[in-house]
Amino acid sequence: MISNIEDFFVDGCGRCERFATADCSARRWAGGLAELRRICLGAGLVETVKWGHPCYLHADRNIAVVGALRGDFRLSFFNAALMTDPQGLLEKQGPNTQHKDVLRFVSNSQPAELAPTIHAYLKEAMGYADAGVKAPREVRELELPDELADALDADALLGSAFQALTPGRQRSYVIALSSAKTSATRAARVEKFRERIIQGKGALER
Repeated sequence: MISNIEDFFVDGCGRCERFATADCSARRWAGGLAELRRICLGAGLVETVKWGHPCYLHADRNIAVVGALRGDFRLSFFNAALMTDPQGLLEKQGPNTQHKDVLRFVSNSQPAELAPTIHAYLKEAMGYADAGVKAPREVRELELPDELADALDADALLGSAFQALTPGRQRSYVIALSSAKTSATRAARVEKFRERIIQGKGALER
């Protein structure tokens, strides 16, 4: 991954084999990304690199991060549960995202066209940072797949280990199992995940 902010706007994030090639998403969306950068800096945000991407801070708090994909580029807000989204422009990153947190762009001209709105959204987020306001932690009741619930009931060690996992790690197993189409596949995955759960790891952790 890159560690110099300028590298992102020239060659991309460095997280895949398309880095510094003509096929890099950051190069495809170079004009729009540059405009997003201008808007963020114009709002008074501090620019840094996190996770290989431009991240913008205020009052020592992450406000937004910029990313580029093949089909679009994005400005993603932290503490999205606080955002009022008066224009109804925010979208969810994916089906398992709790809150709408992304401004998504599909043309390089969009950031300039939406500059006043983007600036207003950034200023709203900065206001929460100034006030020290954070989104309340939401506790969601997990709906466990039957195969996982049965395994936890039948295996005391597995059950206690699963309960000791963080909510995020527990959710990673629910997501991984829910993508399986058949009960047999889900049961096989539970068995495969057993040792990882006991070790206190999430579904995608090595």
